[in-house]
Amino acid sequence: MEKSLLAPGHRACAGCAMPTTIRLVLDAAGPNTIVVSPTGCLEVTTTPFPESAWCVPWIHSLFENASAVASGVEVMLKRKGKDTNVVVIGGDGSTFDIGMGSNSGMFERGHKILYVCYDNEAYMNTGVQRSGSTPFCVNTTTTPSGKQSQGNPRPKKDMPAIAVAHKVPYVATASVAYPVDLRKKVKKALQANGPSYIQVNAPCITGWTFNAGTMIELARLAVESGLWPLTEYVDGELVGVKKVRRPKAVQEYLKLQGRYKHLFKGAQGPDLLGKIQAIADANIAKYKLVD
Repeated sequence: MEKSLLAPGHRACAGCAMPTTIRLVLDAAGPNTIVVSPTGCLEVTTTPFPESAWCVPWIHSLFENASAVASGVEVMLKRKGKDTNVVVIGGDGSTFDIGMGSNSGMFERGHKILYVCYDNEAYMNTGVQRSGSTPFCVNTTTTPSGKQSQGNPRPKKDMPAIAVAHKVPYVATASVAYPVDLRKKVKKALQANGPSYIQVNAPCITGWTFNAGTMIELARLAVESGLWPLTEYVDGELVGVKKVRRPKAVQEYLKLQGRYKHLFKGAQGPDLLGKIQAIADANIAKYKLVD
């Protein structure tokens, strides 16, 4: 068995999808890889000074400039004639919000860099605050549920569509529950002639509040309900969609998470659950997830 490029002994929470996601990405990318990571859960759990879980070169950037740092690395390698994978791995806070300008610049300049977002749908490292990736009606510390609020009032930002709009050659969504699909997409992305972007659904046990042993089941239900379509774009064209044989009701996914528990009590619950089901149904129709 080959040695994992993310060593055991990191400080990630039991039941966290993030380290599994990173192992799958690194397994596909291989040892000839340099990783740049912004501040976030990944940084604080894998590199507590003076230790590191990384078995490839790894660079820590600021929250807002991982793509800029990676761009400099890519240019340096190109000038030296070295064919080394450059991969940014960041959470949704740096990807969707704080680093958006840096990401846009990297996409626009056409650097050959793979950007992987492990999307746990909030600022988990700093206290479970809402991010641009937080779905509708989720309870966070900055969008709390209660008498005056039913959680986050805004829709989840469509970051893959933003990448496609930048003419990024390869854009895909993936899930920790589908490891073969994720590794395949990483390999394809690294062959792209320019930047690439993969967004991975990565459940967070702290922010989502679920039983540790159900992480993979939860990630699979996100796909099977239609709330997390597995898609693939090449040069702006949708070329791949994972079909869902029998779509699950969104309630099967939501009821396993504490961040949605307010929807299962109170008079507004059924109406809000219906609105979330409508989001899933729209995805099923848009991507033709059911034959």
